Amino acid sequence: MAKLYFRHGTMDSAKTLNLLAVAHNYRSQGKRVLLIKPRIDDRFGAAAIRSRAGIEAEADLLVEADALLDPALFSGVDCVLIDEAQFLSAAVIDQLRALTRDGPPVICYGLRTDFRTRLFEGSRRLLELADSIEEVKVTCQFCNRKAIFNLRMQAGADGTALAERPAEVDGPQVELGGNDRYAPACFNCYNARTGLFPPLQR
Repeated sequence: MAKLYFRHGTMDSAKTLNLLAVAHNYRSQGKRVLLIKPRIDDRFGAAAIRSRAGIEAEADLLVEADALLDPALFSGVDCVLIDEAQFLSAAVIDQLRALTRDGPPVICYGLRTDFRTRLFEGSRRLLELADSIEEVKVTCQFCNRKAIFNLRMQAGADGTALAERPAEVDGPQVELGGNDRYAPACFNCYNARTGLFPPLQR
């Protein structure tokens, strides 16, 4: 039986670059890869999977939250690679888990938690079901500790640098953006900007 993998990391941890490198390695060996992304992620175009390093590829399949995956699409595929897996529904993750019974390995890349440190639906289900859970690491944007959270900063229409803007602690869970709105942060730097974890009272 093939495995279901979840490779998670904060914003700016090169998850998509990692995905595209894996796709390249498979294809350079003459193997077939299926690239999937949630339809909701249209930041770079409907089907574009693009890393911040500028490398990109076209998704073979765009998935809605209520998608029913056709097993025929995966016939002859050597590996399934999924970008922005946190946006998938639990029902789609369940189907991907079932696919690995007789099909190819499935490698999902995505965020673990949102800007309020809460699990996304897709990420939660992956943490429950994945055979392998790996962290793609990056340092905090504000210090040299490991980043574990995603700060959402207020929009900077006046040209204010990202690090100088106030952090947001309210709003919808899904708000698409990149380095213009989000920053990877360690616990200390995250808390210094959000105040979501006040000190314990003596």
